[in-house]
Amino acid sequence: MIKFEDIEFRKLDLSGLQTLVNWAEKEGWNPGPYDAEVYWVTDPDGYYGYLHRDELIGGGSLVSYDEEFGFMGFFIVAPEYRSNGLGRNLWYHRRNTLLSRLKKGATIGMDGVLAMQDFYAKGGFEIAFRDERHEKFGETFPIHNNISSITKEDYCDIIEYDKVHFGFSRSKFLIPWLKLQGTFSFKFMENEIIKGMAILRKANHGYKICPLFADNETIAEELYKTCLNSVKNEPVYIDIPMINESAIRLTKKYKTTYVFECARMYYGEPPKINMNNIYGITTFELG
Repeated sequence: MIKFEDIEFRKLDLSGLQTLVNWAEKEGWNPGPYDAEVYWVTDPDGYYGYLHRDELIGGGSLVSYDEEFGFMGFFIVAPEYRSNGLGRNLWYHRRNTLLSRLKKGATIGMDGVLAMQDFYAKGGFEIAFRDERHEKFGETFPIHNNISSITKEDYCDIIEYDKVHFGFSRSKFLIPWLKLQGTFSFKFMENEIIKGMAILRKANHGYKICPLFADNETIAEELYKTCLNSVKNEPVYIDIPMINESAIRLTKKYKTTYVFECARMYYGEPPKINMNNIYGITTFELG
């Protein structure tokens, strides 16, 4: 039996973060092969774990966005160390550490799996909406004339468009995310104004749309088709907020396959964003 006094709560280095990503793959969360690189530059102080005799046995992210907003993810305990109270202690340790990294009154977000939602609720988190992962294989579609690839010249406008839909600025995350190997990114322009954006990144299995933001359902559909067209015959995943009825209609229209679901939960006030424009969330790990 492992003794609590033999466990150290420690900030992780990049190799520790990569271990969490590897564990996430084994859990079936399907991260991307290059995710750790982006997560690290977003917040090098945002990953903590429990170590037993210098062996990582559990951990997760507790990322701060300029101390204005926090996000908890990657909550994993190695299977052989589960069901003995370690996970509970680790989760509260992470939550309290993140609170200490944020300004007073700042909100924390997370995505909780079904089995853990009651536990997270006891820790002060409330469900804002369910989010479901859906799969569809890429196929050929015509590309709308208003859609083009995101280029370096678009970055300033894309950062602002993302901020409106995420609720907080996250350029340290977004720019490296756009540059990830194997990533496609698209914008929908109208009268030289961005009306929608989508990022399609390589996952360990298939591709993931992360995120898909759009001013209306028609634009969202065109961006979705563009993503599907980019990786024909490959599985394409999207995590839709079930509070957005247009996103639900989109998955029904294209006959996607349900994979699993989580719930977006917040400790504090949810960000003030228009959920009707969120068709695909970015990540379960960093928000």
